Amino acid sequence: MNCAREGCSGTIVDGYCDVCGLAPARSGTPPVPAVTPPAPPAASRTPSPAVSSSALTQPPPSSALTASTVGSLRRATTGRTRASARAHLGAGLVEIESVPSRDPADAVLGAAAVVPESRRFCSRCDEPVGRGRDGAPGRTSGFCRKCGTPFSFEPQLDAGVVVAGQYEVVGCIAHGGMGWVYLARDHNVSDRWVVLKGLLNSSDDDAMAAALAERRFLAEVEHPNIVKIFNFVQHESSGYIVMEYVGGRSLKQILTARRDANGGEPDPLPPAIAIAYVLEILPALGYLHGLGLLFCDFKIDNVIQTQHSLKLIDLGGVYRMDDPTAAVFGTVGYQAPEIASSGPSIASDLFTVARTLAVLCFDFRGYQSNFRFTLPEQESVSVLERYDSLYQLLMTGTAPDPDDRFQSAEEMADQLYGVLREVVSDEEGRTVPAASKLFTGPVRGDNERPDRRALPRPLVDRDDPAAGYLATIATTDPQQMIADLRAAPDRTVEVVLRLAAELIEVGDWDSVQEALTEVEMIDRWEWRVAWYRGVMDLARQRFGDCRARFTSVYRSLPGELAPKLALGMVCESGGGVISEGAGWYEIVSRTDPAFTVATFGLARCRLAAGERAGALAAYDRVPDSSSDYVEAQTARIRCLAESNGAGVATADDLLVAGSILESLPVRGEQRVRLQAEVLEAALALVERGGAFDDGRSSLLGYRFLERDLRFGVERSYRELARWAGSSSERIELVDHANQVRPRTWT
Repeated sequence: MNCAREGCSGTIVDGYCDVCGLAPARSGTPPVPAVTPPAPPAASRTPSPAVSSSALTQPPPSSALTASTVGSLRRATTGRTRASARAHLGAGLVEIESVPSRDPADAVLGAAAVVPESRRFCSRCDEPVGRGRDGAPGRTSGFCRKCGTPFSFEPQLDAGVVVAGQYEVVGCIAHGGMGWVYLARDHNVSDRWVVLKGLLNSSDDDAMAAALAERRFLAEVEHPNIVKIFNFVQHESSGYIVMEYVGGRSLKQILTARRDANGGEPDPLPPAIAIAYVLEILPALGYLHGLGLLFCDFKIDNVIQTQHSLKLIDLGGVYRMDDPTAAVFGTVGYQAPEIASSGPSIASDLFTVARTLAVLCFDFRGYQSNFRFTLPEQESVSVLERYDSLYQLLMTGTAPDPDDRFQSAEEMADQLYGVLREVVSDEEGRTVPAASKLFTGPVRGDNERPDRRALPRPLVDRDDPAAGYLATIATTDPQQMIADLRAAPDRTVEVVLRLAAELIEVGDWDSVQEALTEVEMIDRWEWRVAWYRGVMDLARQRFGDCRARFTSVYRSLPGELAPKLALGMVCESGGGVISEGAGWYEIVSRTDPAFTVATFGLARCRLAAGERAGALAAYDRVPDSSSDYVEAQTARIRCLAESNGAGVATADDLLVAGSILESLPVRGEQRVRLQAEVLEAALALVERGGAFDDGRSSLLGYRFLERDLRFGVERSYRELARWAGSSSERIELVDHANQVRPRTWT
């Protein structure tokens, strides 16, 4: 019977999965599917966060991997399509307060339709224009003093004007980088509300060219999270895009309302809500990228929350990837640094997304000046200090080199979803198990010490030419596995990486290095090379090296749990302080309790630091559906019965331990041995005078009295003697029973 957990390749043995350790779903209860984030449809394979498309131009080494294997490195952006219909945002994890509907006419600015002087710039040279002097207000129209380009910030359409014999203007509702936006009624389609977006300055060639470009290709755009374009019309000397009216509030308006309610002080969004907003809109960007389009001007102004969803608006800056001569529009503080030199790209679009997320979730002062392309120090921002994964995601998203950023909207969404799971588990104590698209699921290991064999393995790319062959290898013998891999019909990346993994198991370090170097020569952004080198260094106890390897993987994949688990093992093993190891284990265990190897690691670190309460809480996280449940509860019993650092266990501790043991599904020798340990701890407590006897308290059927407890311990050891494996062991147990029994007189 195969395991029903999504992403797990294990089989059910003795009632539990031999890989993830979970029991099958109970009878009559359907298995709960793993929750995964919304993903944009990918038009083609694109690199993983640590993989660059530039590597495709590098010639492969003469004797190593075939050319077809280069594509197999790109594995982070493909996978199953995930449902987006849900009541909440962030893949259903975050409840967002809905935006109440209102009369569209209420959005009209009326006399307030004025562009602030601080936002008046020349459309050609970016020189400030229309500024006041000596107390006099600035001009709303005129000519740039630097380059002579005419400017006008006055609305071109008055209320009541009918454009193209069809659209009756009601008034201005907003002003953006491309000009005024008007609310109108479409008399040809049931007087529906529409929006007309005009040009900032109809005499500006670039602005006019952008508008004309919209008319050519925006009719192709059809996505539920993107404002719909109905038409493109001319009125007098100006052109206007006709699009659907999207009622709601922009993310900028939401932030402004929070600031106003906070007495004028910035009040950023909680990180879970900010992430949920970005996750909701990323599929729209991925959709545009699939059409060969770049949005270019993503920012808080251009995302509107409606009653039921989010909408991407203002397509005025949309850029065709196949038209490098087109004008590029953007906003200072959001735009990537390479735009001026090399133009826009998918990586630069995702740069704007990371910047938007930063603006949403903390008071990002100076993001348009001192930190135009960078982030503030992590220690200076509390939310980034609290959630290092969020900080690493923003660092990757805004990396100076476009090749070091996320290479697709889906990659970014996958990692952002992982970060959201961590945030939700921390803020709400709610776990959200989900299958990774990059790693296998939880693996059982040695729960008494760090065990590298319990680390998840990177998944095989199903598009690799040798994926089918790898799936047919059934042997568990490493030497036979190595022979089969070396005999593979195609020496692809997946074959070489699998070979490296097996070579680690037999300790052939030189061959491991050769295999990983072979992959690295094809693509230096292949994160799995660093992962397997980290595993090898951990096996060799080179903790400094393996910590650096796993850290690089973590920074590239900040939403994945596997690198965090690996870092926890490194710290516990000697590559860092115990408290740091506990921190990594805590994130993994809290986010997905199925990773019981992290839970046991957390408990070990807590005990090493003298934090028994923390260890007990960790053991209690192991779900009763896990095959490790009995071991966890056994560890709880022994933890309660042992010294807490200030003497022997208390009576209350032992009563809890006894209660756990009475309900624990263990029998025979294991149960009797645990009973003996608990009763001996109680006897030690009584002998020190630390127990109490209220006439009602009893422990495993024995009162908290020395005589009763001695009888209990004696009987336990005599029963254990029945399971002794040798006569010497049996004699030792009987002798102990005789020593502990109470004195009697005949």
